[in-house]
Amino acid sequence: MTRQNWLLTTAAAALLLTACGGKEDAADTDKKAAAYTKADDPNVHPEIWPKGQSPVERDEAIEERVAEILAGMTLEQKVGQVIQGDIGATTPDDVAKYHLGSVLNGGNSAPKGDLRISPTEWLALADEFWDASVGPDGDGIPAIWGTDAVHGHSNIIGATIFPHNIGLGAANDPELIRRIGEVTALEIAVTGLDWTFAPTVATPRDDRWGRTYEGYSEGPEIVGAYAAEMVKGLQGEAGTDEFLGPDKVISTVKHFLGDGGTKDGIDQGETIATEEELRDIHAAGYIPAINAGVQSAMASYSSWNGRKMHGNKSLLSDVLVDQLGFDGFVVGDWNGHGQIKDCVPTDCLQSIMAGLDMYMAPDSWKGLYESTLGYAQSGDLPMERLDEAVSRILRVKLTAGVWEKGRPSTRPLAGQWELLGAPEHRAVAREAVRKSLVLLKNDGTLPISPGANVLVTGAGANDMNMQTGGWTISWQGTGNSREDFPNADTIWEGIEATVNAAGGTATLSEDGSYETAPDVAIVVFGETPYAEFQGDRPHVDFMDNAGLNALTSYQEAGIPAVAVFISGRPLYVNPELNASNAFLAAWLPGSEGGGVADVLFTDAAGNTRYDFTGRLSYSWPKRPDQAVLNVGDADYDPLFAYGTGLSYGDDGNLEELPTDYVVAGGGSDIVFDEGSSGDWRMSVVTAYSPPVQVEDVTAETQDGALRLSRIDREAQEDSLVLDWSGAAEASFIVSGGPVDWSRQANGELALQVDYRLDEPLSGPISLGMGCGEDCGADFTLPGTDSVGEWQSATIRLSCFGDAGLDLTAIDRPLVLTSAADNKLSMSFAGLATSPGGTACPE
Repeated sequence: MTRQNWLLTTAAAALLLTACGGKEDAADTDKKAAAYTKADDPNVHPEIWPKGQSPVERDEAIEERVAEILAGMTLEQKVGQVIQGDIGATTPDDVAKYHLGSVLNGGNSAPKGDLRISPTEWLALADEFWDASVGPDGDGIPAIWGTDAVHGHSNIIGATIFPHNIGLGAANDPELIRRIGEVTALEIAVTGLDWTFAPTVATPRDDRWGRTYEGYSEGPEIVGAYAAEMVKGLQGEAGTDEFLGPDKVISTVKHFLGDGGTKDGIDQGETIATEEELRDIHAAGYIPAINAGVQSAMASYSSWNGRKMHGNKSLLSDVLVDQLGFDGFVVGDWNGHGQIKDCVPTDCLQSIMAGLDMYMAPDSWKGLYESTLGYAQSGDLPMERLDEAVSRILRVKLTAGVWEKGRPSTRPLAGQWELLGAPEHRAVAREAVRKSLVLLKNDGTLPISPGANVLVTGAGANDMNMQTGGWTISWQGTGNSREDFPNADTIWEGIEATVNAAGGTATLSEDGSYETAPDVAIVVFGETPYAEFQGDRPHVDFMDNAGLNALTSYQEAGIPAVAVFISGRPLYVNPELNASNAFLAAWLPGSEGGGVADVLFTDAAGNTRYDFTGRLSYSWPKRPDQAVLNVGDADYDPLFAYGTGLSYGDDGNLEELPTDYVVAGGGSDIVFDEGSSGDWRMSVVTAYSPPVQVEDVTAETQDGALRLSRIDREAQEDSLVLDWSGAAEASFIVSGGPVDWSRQANGELALQVDYRLDEPLSGPISLGMGCGEDCGADFTLPGTDSVGEWQSATIRLSCFGDAGLDLTAIDRPLVLTSAADNKLSMSFAGLATSPGGTACPE
């Protein structure tokens, strides 16, 4: 859903890796409502979509109350209701002054800017926003607070963290999903918040997408079966007394529509699908969610037929509301309206005219309020449409009883901190872990006797960050410590407790070494945390040899080795499968690592405690280029098919798998080599506007701070021109991977950029590389005294390493940044031999 705050720093700009991706809206429109409403998508045929109706029946008393409130509102109050600000850029005073209808906490937002602040501060701030919205006389409209509780109340220290959706899909247990929703809603209510941006009901079709783990399955049938149950768990059963009661919250289905189908798995990109595929595959979760009474739907960043969803009236209004029967309100994604043609985050009439009821304008809310108010005053925003949007929001607020629930701290569950991570909640999460595990290989090594001598190793064995993944406390799920999870167990801790209780021996070895050969070695390894942008990748080759090296060493020593693979998607791991005696996909299991031990070990008497019941909800690749691998495709050829999974008693032996596949592309020039676009992606970005992916010969940030074009040097359009206006700090970014260039650094290879200054330098240009959130290094671009002459800037990779770059996890091999009015042409950027004795820049 939401993005982290796009702060005004080079580092923050460099984190926005892959950009918005999709094409701009095809319709050539201005900002006049009359012109825009004629630009409906001719490719949409609402009549072929199912006719639905929400089970939340219109209540006469609520309808009268909506009309009464609406009649008494000023124009300023109405505009405020349709705008949502982030708590990192919005104060209670702002809510009072501008009558904002909602606030949210984005991925990197928290009270007082402290992601690890006490839950008491969340409740206290909820009170402050409530007080500001209702006013001193209590006659105002309460603001509601939305949060990304996408796998439990995952922003809160101590909350129960469930497996991410990809693991839950493997459990294939809709009733379990409902219970997870119930626990999540209850823990949200403890902190006084009203609304969660969940569930994600995307149907991911390309595993290169960095949000693959947010989808339950590549198969629409699992997505459809889960959507209604999660909505019911969060909101309660429509038509009953439990519906949106004191232990329930408003639910959101997202992202409407097609976010899981983007070309090449590019986040916010273009979904290539027929309307029937859009309906049958990508809308599979929306229809049952609407039938369960979901009260909010979030528009997608992605495009379909060249048109951004935030501006597609035919789908947002004609299909979602009029045909499918959605009766809640449509909220935008983080400044997603700013990606519409002719829009910026602070000014976009088109989105509300297309059917967006509430703009998510985290840091742009004030400018957007002013521009939207201007359109309402001039009549460009018809009062009928504004009243419709406000009425939808008011109806949900009244249905949810936010007036009656009162000040957050006075609600029945508020402040009952013992419910955060309560034992009974952790038990549900542990059950979810057990059921999500998928056993893919077993030569009889499993199950393990808890009385054995067990060695545990691997980067993921005792690492809660890897275990919980993205959207956990922080946006990318990084930077957290073990102390941030007081109600949790790592996988190692779960194994240790199980083995110790049975009188066995369990040893954690960080480097994999041992003094006495163990009976069995458990190697826990996999992906490090990521969320959107950083999670997109060019292929599905795992490409990290640490786990493989450990498995191989045990294999050579004759020690049975069990691979526990942590990942947010299926990946090519044939070498690791060959080197292991047993291999299980653990996905991103969340806070209850003990659930892994539950299934790996027998009881003291040698009886199976829990069998493996998880089955693949995503097909598993046999080659690193099989990112698009969906059951039913004409060329379907997986290593493990959709639905695969072993149980104890099954023959789990595998023949030796081929390992001679290589990833295509990857030339030395990371920008211009033929085929390199499949491995690296180019984008231009500023801190003030959404990132824009380079898909053509030209590209430009929406605020005009950086323009990209092409020129000829030795061949047609073989060079780029980067033209900074000086209006804001802006970056040209090449992203992908991550790749391990530590070996290249040891060989003294360098990052080389061949460039020409086209105008005298007005300010510094930095040349940098990045390795994830808050990880990177940069230097001032060398040799910028000459104008009009081609030259080479060469900086050894080891220099970047010495300056803080993690050379084993490079995901941005080139970042050029400037805040000044500069113009530079570039004909090569990539790895090159470093001249002997070249010093690092100062």
